[in-house]
Amino acid sequence: MPPKKKNAEPEDLGAMRAARFGRVKNDLSMGFVGLPNVGKSTLTNLLAGAAHAEAANYPFCTIDPNVVQCVVPDQKFKYLAKTFKPSSIVPAVLKVTDIAGLIKGASEGAGLGNAFLSHIAAVDGIFHLVRAFDADEVVHVDDSVDPIRDLETIEGELCLKDLATLGGVLETEQNRVRKEKGLARGAEPPLTESFKNAYDKVKTLLDNNTPIQTGEFTSGEVECIKDWHMITTKPQVYVVNMSKKNFIRKGSKWLPKIQEWVKAHGGGQIIPMSCEFEQEYFDMKDDPDSQKAYLDECTQMAADMGLKGPAFAAKTVIPRIIRSGRAALCLQSFYTAGPKEVRAWTIQVGTLAPQAAGVIHTDFERGFIKAEVANFDDFKALHGGAASMAKVKDNGKYKQEGKTYVMQEGDIVVFMHNVTSKKKK
Repeated sequence: MPPKKKNAEPEDLGAMRAARFGRVKNDLSMGFVGLPNVGKSTLTNLLAGAAHAEAANYPFCTIDPNVVQCVVPDQKFKYLAKTFKPSSIVPAVLKVTDIAGLIKGASEGAGLGNAFLSHIAAVDGIFHLVRAFDADEVVHVDDSVDPIRDLETIEGELCLKDLATLGGVLETEQNRVRKEKGLARGAEPPLTESFKNAYDKVKTLLDNNTPIQTGEFTSGEVECIKDWHMITTKPQVYVVNMSKKNFIRKGSKWLPKIQEWVKAHGGGQIIPMSCEFEQEYFDMKDDPDSQKAYLDECTQMAADMGLKGPAFAAKTVIPRIIRSGRAALCLQSFYTAGPKEVRAWTIQVGTLAPQAAGVIHTDFERGFIKAEVANFDDFKALHGGAASMAKVKDNGKYKQEGKTYVMQEGDIVVFMHNVTSKKKK
């Protein structure tokens, strides 16, 4: 592994900005957060339905009434499945939870506040869904459509809950240090600079209604914050539910205001979409010709408004939402491929080869010898239609990697391992 940086200055972490606070696991999940009647359940169901379109023979199921598994759209995986034609295919999935609707005062237990907070604590990332469509038949909890007000409500409740949690953090740390150093209860304990700086930075962010995950922290400060179990350390993806008409024309009076708000609150990815559009498209899932005709019709509607070109070609954004959730959690795939099975395995970005082997079986990690790795692009360019690595090997593109190899997105791997039973004494 490369040596760690000696300085403790904040880094430009990109997608890892929020994931640095999270669990180091391969089964991380996203949850939809929003006010009631903004489209959370509809979109959750659409994401679940997309699974069947991606791999009809995979046993997808609803884990609970509000938890679904979504197949990760993956052209590389589909190419390998088509090439090897195995009897079993197992794609990567993303678990998504439809969290109970939040209202103002949830941080103090209003509405389903306590249930909401327990559910959000159980997920690792947030799809922050806001309503930007008018519909008389869909009542808004605040009687009018205003995404900025809704964003303030949601983020405000999350930050208030974290502030309440932060209130006990200082006392808990002081008591811990007193006990560790054998100090009297009334003595002022010496707190580390990392703790004090982390505490001050977090409080400033929360006081300004800004998620903790957007802040700049040193590695030492991050380690402190991890122990505080704050909600706003989770990565967030903002999803804007628009009317079908506005989605087709790729515009809304609210989008610039939402972009400005998100930028002022630490930034983040924004995905405009329309549950109305997606539901109509999904309802034609058994008739691909009808789906194509529907997309063509929507593209023509944009053209009739003078909006032409690739940017205004109508298409579903469900795959993009699933991929964005996975990216927010810093997850990636590697593949095992053969005549019996093609499978996508989920790991976190930065995982080393032995730990990746352990995702398949703990014995593979314990007895790891080496990983035989082919890059997907090399395989696609060289295999010549054969369900074999022979030509990849002939061209010197089949590599043997050791324990320090960092897995890359799309690696096709065979792990070599040897586990011997312990000798009897």
